[in-house]
Amino acid sequence: MRFDFHYGSIMGPFMSVLGMGPRFSHIDVDDSEVRVQLGWGFRATVPRSSITGVTLPTKGVISRGAHGWGGRWLVNGAGSRLVQISIDPVGRGRVIGFPVRLRELTVSAEHPTELAAALAQP
Repeated sequence: MRFDFHYGSIMGPFMSVLGMGPRFSHIDVDDSEVRVQLGWGFRATVPRSSITGVTLPTKGVISRGAHGWGGRWLVNGAGSRLVQISIDPVGRGRVIGFPVRLRELTVSAEHPTELAAALAQP
């Protein structure tokens, strides 16, 4: 199943110009893995067996894009509709081509409840 990132009304067009808009970004969930791509800025593939938890944070964030540290990454086009994914063992991703570790990945999804349900299924 493919899920779209959620973008704010201002950041959507801006991120599109940067090559990280809806045309180049998605969250794919299948039986064996989850693939996250935010244009050229972020890519990750995580085995479904490594997903240990999924939550819907109630607190929004100010920043947009792909950023993090210490294995905690926020990949978003908006500050709301967030889905937080816990990963163990640590997964791997790439931010502008550089390898990063993923122990927690938070994404902004157009339909967060549906994404969370898809990720929570065994």
